[in-house]
Amino acid sequence: MKTSKFIVLFLITLILKAQTANFNDYFTDQTMRIDYFHIGDANSELVTLDQVYEYGTWAGSLNNLLDNFNNGAYYYKVYDLSSGKLIFSRGFDSYFKEYQTSDDASKGIKRTYHESAIIPFPQGKIKFVLEKRDKKNNLNEVYATEIDPADLYIIKDAVTDKTVKIIKSHYSGDPHKKVDVAILAEGYTASEQQKFEKDLKRYTNLFLGHEPFKSSKDKFNIYGVFKASQESGIDEPGANIYKNTTLSTRFYALGSERYVLTEDNKALRDLAAHVPYDAIYIMCNSARYGGGGIYNFYCTFTSDNQFSPYIFLHEFGHSFGGLADEYYTSDVAYNEFYPEGQEPVEPNITRMLDKNNLKWKNLITPGIELPTPWEKENYDKMDYAWQKERREMNKHIAELKRARAQQKEINAAQNEYNKKDKVHSDEVDKYLMGSKYWGKAGVFEGAGYSAKGVYRSMLDCLMFSKGTKPFCKVCEEHVVKVIKHFTE
Repeated sequence: MKTSKFIVLFLITLILKAQTANFNDYFTDQTMRIDYFHIGDANSELVTLDQVYEYGTWAGSLNNLLDNFNNGAYYYKVYDLSSGKLIFSRGFDSYFKEYQTSDDASKGIKRTYHESAIIPFPQGKIKFVLEKRDKKNNLNEVYATEIDPADLYIIKDAVTDKTVKIIKSHYSGDPHKKVDVAILAEGYTASEQQKFEKDLKRYTNLFLGHEPFKSSKDKFNIYGVFKASQESGIDEPGANIYKNTTLSTRFYALGSERYVLTEDNKALRDLAAHVPYDAIYIMCNSARYGGGGIYNFYCTFTSDNQFSPYIFLHEFGHSFGGLADEYYTSDVAYNEFYPEGQEPVEPNITRMLDKNNLKWKNLITPGIELPTPWEKENYDKMDYAWQKERREMNKHIAELKRARAQQKEINAAQNEYNKKDKVHSDEVDKYLMGSKYWGKAGVFEGAGYSAKGVYRSMLDCLMFSKGTKPFCKVCEEHVVKVIKHFTE
């Protein structure tokens, strides 16, 4: 029996090696950035090539070139043109995909988003393919083009901005064997460079003090990338406040007042290109609550809110780990983000109740009931009531700002909101920790913006409620796998 198991494992290893391309056979140790436009509405989609760039050292692993996590709404895949062999792939989500679920997109309003695929620079001609999941989670081609690395129109002077300052906040060594994280300054003026550097150090320490990053701190390089903005802060369209900043980041992305994103992907990528990177943070110089994270795209957070440490870690869970939001009571900008009947691809939420096929079946608490009948009704009453009050308070603050009320009045309204927000957060923690299911792994209804039919693995998690708290067991286990993918 042991001999046969060994033979099977040996054969699997040989198959995996045969499927994986050898880096030196197909790539040089540089980066290719493929920029393209993603255009459409809820029912249409068009992709057109913009520009191709060559620059810098390749940041990723030299061994794990194929992404086998089966996560993300899209994949980009790179094939060697002469042999047809798949030599690189990566799953991701995008701003365009989120727009497709919005009210405007459902009305047929087409919009254009700029996106980038980052791959090691190929030695020979390649076929670049974008694939998207259908309602059965199968990947289908939506765009393909051939790229010749010898093309005269590939831009080779992308990193030329001498006003950019690089700070090695935490450096462990060879980018090929580390997770390289770029933290970009947004809304910091030239006179606020020192503040950026202090904020950078503060969040670097927070990151490296939180599991599973704490146990893997020697596997990370963290860079600060500073380019001064003309004005301090970022856009708040709901308050009629607009700032001239490096990356044009704003609140109210897709109409959600606390969702912070940028649509200036080119400026973002040009700035990040000054360092090797596997993941991008945009650190926004603001005291408002806000952030955002898109898988293998980028994440944002505001620097000076009382919950900024939580936002910083939570959004990285999205953008780096590909984790889903586990909350369901808050307003979001999406409609049917996880359609009924479709199993989410993210590792931390599910529609499935079959214990033998459950994503986290190896972590289930022995003897726990599935689905797990937690104290959901009272939680919902408490949290939905707060969400209603929160919306009204934020609406009032935005109205004061639009009316250019005295700063003293604005500050008083903001302080009242902050106080109530913290009180509610503490109440949620106390309520959940008082449950008989606290600390147990099961199947808890309520996740992925849906109160019914979508489930999470534990009562609480960094991906569920606010506060500087741990990832649940399922999320942490998955993030560890992603760290290994970039560092092996």
